[in-house]
Amino acid sequence: MPHNAHIPLIKQLDVIAFDADDTLWRNESLFWDFKDAIKAILAKHIDVESQKAVEYLDEVEINNIGYYGYGLKSYTLSMIEATINLTDGIVDTDDIKAVLALLKEKLNTATEVFIGVEETLMQLNGKIDMMLITKGDAHEQHLKIDASGLAHYFRWIEVVPRKDEKIYEELLHKYSIQPERFMMIGNSLRSDVLPVCKLGGIGVHIANETQWAYENQFPEEWKSLPYETLDSILDLIPFLY
Repeated sequence: MPHNAHIPLIKQLDVIAFDADDTLWRNESLFWDFKDAIKAILAKHIDVESQKAVEYLDEVEINNIGYYGYGLKSYTLSMIEATINLTDGIVDTDDIKAVLALLKEKLNTATEVFIGVEETLMQLNGKIDMMLITKGDAHEQHLKIDASGLAHYFRWIEVVPRKDEKIYEELLHKYSIQPERFMMIGNSLRSDVLPVCKLGGIGVHIANETQWAYENQFPEEWKSLPYETLDSILDLIPFLY
């Protein structure tokens, strides 16, 4: 979307929306730690590093998104299913219990907000309406939102099952927001940035060093869509003004 260079960008917007996981707070690196811990349990029964096992674990995880959505609980169910199948059902129930205990532990892990996030939200607070849009299990996401201490900065909080054009279109319609007056900020091109650009909004990409490969897969025609890139959320205020 072309911007009027003579008017601060913030004046050309009605709503700024933020992704949560790996945009406002750390998630993916913790998720990988969780995966490693589960694989250590599964390693008693299967060679988790073999190409066959790696490919199968990934396949089950991705195929189950349509059933379980995103998040730790979804991943846990997928890994239990995969292990049962790979071991022909002989996995020890004590190890299943250990996996479930690990899940409960991780769900209670404190939310680590990134440096600069709260300072940025404080500077925007009262100057423009802000929305938080995050995907995944609603209970799981709200635990993180509550633990972050950031909820009060947002006029609206939406936990959605996925992020695609249809979901963003529904949200824009729900809140009567014109796409060209809407900005979405996030670490995923697939989920946060390009669907919004496709609708005529402004997508801002802030890359994270840890990124699930699934989030880098999107339609070929999206690759030509224009979007903005920032190195850090600390660059947002200068960008808007």
